[in-house]
Amino acid sequence: MSQPTQPCDLDDLRRQLRQWRLSLAPETVRQASLAVAACIIRLPAFQRARHVAGYVGSKGEIDPMPLLHLAHLMGKSCYLPVLHPFLPGRLWFMRWTPGMPMVRNRFGIAEPPCDIALRRGAQWMDLIFMPLLGFDRHCHRLGMGGGFYDRTLAFTRGRRPLRRPQLIGLAHDAQRCKDLPVAPWDVTPHMIVTPTACVACSS
Repeated sequence: MSQPTQPCDLDDLRRQLRQWRLSLAPETVRQASLAVAACIIRLPAFQRARHVAGYVGSKGEIDPMPLLHLAHLMGKSCYLPVLHPFLPGRLWFMRWTPGMPMVRNRFGIAEPPCDIALRRGAQWMDLIFMPLLGFDRHCHRLGMGGGFYDRTLAFTRGRRPLRRPQLIGLAHDAQRCKDLPVAPWDVTPHMIVTPTACVACSS
């Protein structure tokens, strides 16, 4: 499938981007994910981070799991999101180590068991990798529409960029869009990393 064009309606844009992402061959996604990881390991924010949160890539998303495996080998503590057990539409981050048992949530996404002893608050992360459907030159992020990351990371809005956690969106190059509309509740990553570029927030 060719690179998606950008319709005016956000629902149409989401649908088009989802279809495009689903059309990607697994080897294409794997190579793109490795290229993104190669960019990120050179970033000072990654090199100095001690607590790193990612996600399990699915349906054509850039997959940060190879990066988390490397981070674990480097002695960093790694975390994955789980659906909040009490507050709908929010996430908790649970400690993850290679080989640990995983469960499927109601969306069919693998996540660690929900264990309060393994939880770390998002505000105490150094680096959080975010999935997305689309992004623009200002690093505005188009998500799936559920608002999970926007609600969970709402405390970061209006904060100075150097304060933790640093938020990095992971994307394919073709997911870049023209300027996206921004709602008051949207959380904007500090940077978007693609296989060929690191796009820092310019707004």
